[in-house]
Amino acid sequence: MSGAHEATILHVDMDAFFASVTERDHPELKGKAVVIGAGIRGVVTSANYEARKFGIKAAMPVGRAQRLAPHAIFIPPDHKRYSEVSEHIMEIFHSFTPLVEPISLDEAFLDVTKAKRLLGDGRAIAAAIRAKVEEQEGITCSVGIASSKFIAKLASQRCKPNGMLEIPTDRVLTFLHPLPVSALWGVGPKTNEVLEQLGLHTVGDIAQTPPQTLIRALGQAAGESLYELAWGRDDRDVIPEEPDKSISAAETFDSDIDDPEIISKEILRMCERASSRMRERSLFSKTISLKVRFADFTTVNRSKTLALPIDTTHEIYEVAKSLYEGLKLGRSRIRLVGISLENLHTETHEQLELGGRESSWREVQGGIDAAKARFGGDSVRPGRLIDQD
Repeated sequence: MSGAHEATILHVDMDAFFASVTERDHPELKGKAVVIGAGIRGVVTSANYEARKFGIKAAMPVGRAQRLAPHAIFIPPDHKRYSEVSEHIMEIFHSFTPLVEPISLDEAFLDVTKAKRLLGDGRAIAAAIRAKVEEQEGITCSVGIASSKFIAKLASQRCKPNGMLEIPTDRVLTFLHPLPVSALWGVGPKTNEVLEQLGLHTVGDIAQTPPQTLIRALGQAAGESLYELAWGRDDRDVIPEEPDKSISAAETFDSDIDDPEIISKEILRMCERASSRMRERSLFSKTISLKVRFADFTTVNRSKTLALPIDTTHEIYEVAKSLYEGLKLGRSRIRLVGISLENLHTETHEQLELGGRESSWREVQGGIDAAKARFGGDSVRPGRLIDQD
């Protein structure tokens, strides 16, 4: 039995979120193969379970998905709609505990340790959350329950779709050790290859390997981390996100990219997405952060804090572009780019001085946003992005 004072962490993950929201809004799609993603050069952002039967997965090129299931229904993503539903879901989570750490629009960690006295054990709380999400939002979710974030997330992945799985502390190693090494956080294709060369195929194999062997093969941080995780040890707390502390957008590429022009376009697209969401909240950002993850999963972050807060896509992109150029990466293979708008303010003060930035960009942006509100989110876009669709 797990102890009364032991932490109870839930990992709640919506099932095929974008596709589920689309089906809920369009009941005529029920029972059909639905893929979110459009344009022959686009990528699949979500596929319902009917479509997944044909081998369609997120991040797959739309063209390939169309060949796998020509009869499937392909629908362009509606990020504004998903954000609305996500906000409702996060409100449901907060009605059970203030300790909610969103990971993305459709998943979050919840620490319900203190809620157990009022609401029952972890399974009872998970069941209540699942019922409330389905009743209020008309979509399903899967919940992993454990005493740590790592095990809770693994559990939710293994009870999808529409399931619930609890891993009691005394069953963690029985559950964990037979899993493939790729189940561990931080094991991407490159690390997986190194572990395979060492003859390590399961998490149990890693647990039985001397830490020094792992450190020699993978480096100090990765070696230590994998050894600890292989024994189910993860003491990270659930860290609640302060509302509007930052607004970010990131893209993981279907295949690694080394073309600076394409990477530059993707950074622009992330700037457009994040700044649009920021302007919807009438906020301005004083600190712009850029995240770049390489093919080997190493990640660099760079940020710049400005004298005055800004909110236009153009100005934010100029800062992000200079951060990227400052990395001097050449043709490095990149897996992900992300933009984070931080240090948020509710107002800006125009700098009326010689050489101060032009306010005309704000006027242009106001016109663009008005056109988008009237004619749809993709009606006005930076010219550089049009050929991508």
